[in-house]
Amino acid sequence: MDALAGNTFYEIATLILLAAGVGFVGLLLRQPLIVAFIAVGVLAGPDALGIVHSEEAIALLSQIAIAVLLFLVGLKLDLNLVRNLGGVAVATGLGQVTFTAFFGFLICLVLGIDWLTSLYIAVALTFSSTIIIVKLLSDKREITALHGKIALGFLIVQDIFVVLAMVTLSALGVGIGGEGGAFLDVVLVFAGGFAMLAFVIAFATWVATPFMAYLSRSPELLVIFAVGWAAGLAALGDFLGFGKELGGLLAGVSLASTPFRDAIGSRLASLRDFLLLFFFLALGAGLNLGVLGEQVAPAVVLSLFVLIGNPLIVMAIMGYMGYRKRTGFLAGLTVAQISEFSLIFMAMGMTIGHVGEGAMGLVTLVGLVTIALSVYMITYSHQLYEWLEPLLGVFERRQAYREEGLDEAGTARDYDFIIFGLGRYGFEIGEKLIARGYKVLGVDFDPEALTFWQERGHPGVFGDATDPEFAGHLPLNQAHAVISAVPRVSGPLTDADAQLALLHGLRSAKYGGEVVLAMDSDRYGDELRQRGATVLLQPFHDAADYAVARIEEALAAQAGRTGTKG
Repeated sequence: MDALAGNTFYEIATLILLAAGVGFVGLLLRQPLIVAFIAVGVLAGPDALGIVHSEEAIALLSQIAIAVLLFLVGLKLDLNLVRNLGGVAVATGLGQVTFTAFFGFLICLVLGIDWLTSLYIAVALTFSSTIIIVKLLSDKREITALHGKIALGFLIVQDIFVVLAMVTLSALGVGIGGEGGAFLDVVLVFAGGFAMLAFVIAFATWVATPFMAYLSRSPELLVIFAVGWAAGLAALGDFLGFGKELGGLLAGVSLASTPFRDAIGSRLASLRDFLLLFFFLALGAGLNLGVLGEQVAPAVVLSLFVLIGNPLIVMAIMGYMGYRKRTGFLAGLTVAQISEFSLIFMAMGMTIGHVGEGAMGLVTLVGLVTIALSVYMITYSHQLYEWLEPLLGVFERRQAYREEGLDEAGTARDYDFIIFGLGRYGFEIGEKLIARGYKVLGVDFDPEALTFWQERGHPGVFGDATDPEFAGHLPLNQAHAVISAVPRVSGPLTDADAQLALLHGLRSAKYGGEVVLAMDSDRYGDELRQRGATVLLQPFHDAADYAVARIEEALAAQAGRTGTKG
């Protein structure tokens, strides 16, 4: 360890290798990198392995990490996207933030924490980790499901709240740092802030898109510019007195309306994850394990509040707004953890001098517990719902009108075919059936796919093939066949598989018609037939058969022409 203390390169190399090792263990436990990074920070700190000695270098990388992270948050704050947020996203997001902050504050007071620290902790508990939620929902292919769309909506509301909270903290920091000339300093900072905001608006309006279009000719230069832009505006924000955090955020906002937003975000995601390691290293190096031990009891209480209270308030709001209990449950689980922003927010409070090391340790413990457990809750959300479903009736109206949608499609109408999955394959099947004079009802959990289908004049409803209860709400009486064109993830069949869930739902609804399933292979064909499937489609296999038949027809026609000429 003494050799490490004298060589920053050796130290950083050791820390990265330690992070890789701990990250591997986290991967085996299905934990996100954030949990591994927090653990590495604590392990590398002075009360454990004592590896961290180059505090200045790590602090510098930590500041760049925060600038890049907030730059990526700003990239998502496209004004058009914010303007078009659905009512359920706004209501759920604001309701969850208000509920968590209010009751979190009361719980902290009951635990004997002073009011200012309680306020900081309560606000920190309102943030959920967008990084983790998007990753988990994407892995489960639920990012475009109805509950996934709603979750992303209220995560944007949370991001806006993060921005407001950090603006407030920056203003407080200016006021405290100014001492005797505080009022004049605050005025100068706000003047500089408005000038920078005006510059960002002008850049976004007239310069950003054509400039980024030119830079996009070189993807590498696009990434370098994005990082430089984030760090540069963060430095400018720090120079003007309102903090690196808001400078980095404004850098992202300035590019949020360009068509290159998603490309920049995806390319910087890995860099963000790497740099965040140093934020957590800096955090862990400053934590006292003795202080952490003192915070175990309050951390358990607050963790239970986040794990149980946050999902309950989301379910209550969504149930009141007319969504089914299943949709509310699946969306609610996404807020059952706190975020990396919670730790950044508390770190800002420590810098200002409002909170101490104990509060930072408490929120860190809550982060470890809630992130670790919520990962399993979201991963096994469908199984959890099956276990808890009998207890959740209170969170659903007698008529969950938001998801029924069947009056628009015509509940009184009978349909010849009902198609789940309106992607390219399902859409083409539906179009061809309709062209042959059949009545077809389309079902999809992706609002964009459903809207495209309905814009063609076809009846369609929101629905999820993995929801076994949903089939009972459909007009199945006269349907010749129910068709599932939902893409199947490779791997063994599980109870959460769309095909098995649909078969179970149709069986429960006493449906006696044909059930047509699209599969990537016939590997599980026998099992699916035993459970009620009558026709299995293999798109690539079937297309190959058709292609070969067409090729043979062409060859036969060519041979016929050659024979005639001869």
